Amino acid sequence: MLLPVTLYGDPVLKRKADEIAADYPNLKDMIKNMFQTMYVASGVGIAAPQVGVSIRVFVVDTMQLDVKRKSSPNTGIKKAFINATILEETGEEWKYEEGCLSIPGIREDVYRNAQVKIKYFDEEFNEIIETYDGINARVIQHEYDHIEGILFTDKLKPLKRKLLIPKLNKIARGEVDVDYRVKAYKK
Repeated sequence: MLLPVTLYGDPVLKRKADEIAADYPNLKDMIKNMFQTMYVASGVGIAAPQVGVSIRVFVVDTMQLDVKRKSSPNTGIKKAFINATILEETGEEWKYEEGCLSIPGIREDVYRNAQVKIKYFDEEFNEIIETYDGINARVIQHEYDHIEGILFTDKLKPLKRKLLIPKLNKIARGEVDVDYRVKAYKK
């Protein structure tokens, strides 16, 4: 089932999400729906707050980037991260133009560390600790920020953020032109 993507301006995007237990209702269905929503919106990751649910769950599929770049096999990942905690961010920071399904039409350069060590639970609630680098690390850090209530625009320099205010206000009002379902916050 396709879920509407929550747009910039909704308080759920700025709230630190809650941990969940292994018996969280319909978790596997939610994860499946998040993947489906992400694919329809042409994303490589989506977090539960982006579909209006304030829980510590996000999904990532960077394998599709391998196909686009004709990379060697097995460099991308496709998985769900539940109750994730970043243990370490290391390596030199590098710049990459990021966008966000909740902030359509805006792309900006963001600096992130090259490597991330993360602890999380998989869909069977097995605890896993892994280290990722490159684009995998970047996408994980971006989605992790969502469950911490941080948007990529929060990482921009103050002047750049100020210049984006008119565009962000339009997004908050639901004035977007996208090919996927969205939901604007109604005060």
